[in-house]
Amino acid sequence: MAALVAGVVNPAYAIEFNERRLNPRLEGDMLHVSAPNFRFLNGKPLERLKNGASIAFVAQLTVSSSPTYVVPDARTAARFAISYDIWQERFSVTKITDHADQKRTVSHLDGPAAEAWCFDNLTINRSELPSGKPFYLQLDLRVEDPRDQTGLVSETGISLVTALVDIFSRPVREKQAHWLLDSGPLRLEDIRRGVRW
Repeated sequence: MAALVAGVVNPAYAIEFNERRLNPRLEGDMLHVSAPNFRFLNGKPLERLKNGASIAFVAQLTVSSSPTYVVPDARTAARFAISYDIWQERFSVTKITDHADQKRTVSHLDGPAAEAWCFDNLTINRSELPSGKPFYLQLDLRVEDPRDQTGLVSETGISLVTALVDIFSRPVREKQAHWLLDSGPLRLEDIRRGVRW
């Protein structure tokens, strides 16, 4: 009997502390996500930052009625430029947008705060979420490949979001650092009530 109980308890424990699980929350009309146990400012990207390079990360958050995410119901995408001050040992993050006046920058952040800021700046309007039926969230996060920079940085007539959606429609490039985080099935009603996952 103890083994049976342990078998029931352990999966719940594993889910609660899964580093690749997204935690959704509503603030006003916007859905935000966090992943407090997940770190992407580590390994080779962190080594490059500490060697003085700036690194761009591209991210896409999708909402889908199916766990396959083949046809998303809604999506948002963003590009974040991150740099590291070796003297102060702090990160700066800039969210790049189509409009210069909407660019957002924060600085003097430690690693977890910089990561959390990026996640918090990927939002989807509540009106785009399926109501009355389960849905799934997935975050695709990648270190930007230099071959994709031309379309994102200098190409005119194409919006940044359109260029990012095009990037995420392609497979991850060889040796490109990337992470997938997900959550679901979820219900909007549960998120409204602040149910914890």
